[in-house]
Amino acid sequence: MKVIVLGGSGLQGRAALQDLGKCSQVTEIVCADVSFDGLESFRSHLNMEKMNTRKIDATSQKNLESLFTEDADVVIDLLPKQFNDTVARAAINTRVSLVNCSYAAGLSKEVFEKALEKEVAIMPEAGLDPGIDLVLCGYGVSQLDEVHDLFSYCGGIPTAEAADNPLKYKIAWNFDSTLMSYKRPALMLREGEVIDIPADRQHHEEWVTDITLSGIEGLESMPNGNALNFARLLGIDTEIVNTERRTIRWSGHAKFWKSMVELGFLTKEPVQGFESDVTPHHFLLKHLEPRLQYKANEKDLVLMKNIIRGKKDGENIEIIYEMMDERDLETGLFAMNRTVGYTASIIAQMLGNHTITKKGVLSPTTDIPYQLFIDEIGSRGINIKEKKYQLR
Repeated sequence: MKVIVLGGSGLQGRAALQDLGKCSQVTEIVCADVSFDGLESFRSHLNMEKMNTRKIDATSQKNLESLFTEDADVVIDLLPKQFNDTVARAAINTRVSLVNCSYAAGLSKEVFEKALEKEVAIMPEAGLDPGIDLVLCGYGVSQLDEVHDLFSYCGGIPTAEAADNPLKYKIAWNFDSTLMSYKRPALMLREGEVIDIPADRQHHEEWVTDITLSGIEGLESMPNGNALNFARLLGIDTEIVNTERRTIRWSGHAKFWKSMVELGFLTKEPVQGFESDVTPHHFLLKHLEPRLQYKANEKDLVLMKNIIRGKKDGENIEIIYEMMDERDLETGLFAMNRTVGYTASIIAQMLGNHTITKKGVLSPTTDIPYQLFIDEIGSRGINIKEKKYQLR
């Protein structure tokens, strides 16, 4: 099996490369990127005998197609989301299976139609969030006759020992994307009523809730995106009564950002009085990014909790999934890298070895074999706990 990893020298890409190198069915790996600086310090953790590198122009569909036609079986796309549609079109034209970690909404209608027409498998949403959450919730929903409540929590934070700054937060992902998520409105459902939370209010106390996960206390959660769309993905939007999607942080994080939002630090309008255009958002990004880096001996945590309630054979049932992962100090891979990169690698292998045979634009909610996925991710040290209760 030959696998191409676009964006392979990035943090998530390195995790995927490492995982692919350990798979006996994978005979060749291509790390495709614009630069390979990130690989030098990671070479000792890669199977270099299987791997080669290729520079790409991700803006050129023809350039991508030329690469894909070199006997590739599967492509993992870990490039920024603005390239998703171009990569998908190239995969369809060359009839190569594709995995990416971004929302399917980023793919054009034409991609959906052509993937089915040309019988090409495209699996978007194959990372952490979206990704693992969709696999878990998709399976949980399938175990019930009716689903009334769905609560999904996920977040990346430092361990308590590493949370040593006023934000109690450090960067294991793209900090600009984190800031952008703090400017995104949220939709949730409470007792059947749609609640629309403006972006500038998501950190307000009325929307912040405490949460305990995997025995860790002192956590809070904030609204994150469109929970109604998540319910639609799962096919339960006509029956759901309560649903929320939330981001997990250490307590106090929301209070800090509430003040920052109110002071205009996330706006993108240039500040008057400077010789060049400087926006509060850009200043904050450049000022905080170097100050929120992990030290070599510090760990991050990825936390996930999904709560599903409904009926099965007339009984009230609650299903809870919990997951916690932490940085691997031996490789330096953050939990965020592992949970995204390993997931993409596992699903790419399932496509490449024909465990998954369905064609078209697929979904982790229905098209990934649940128990096999749980076993595979668990074998990499990422363990998911499932609890099921009968409620009165």
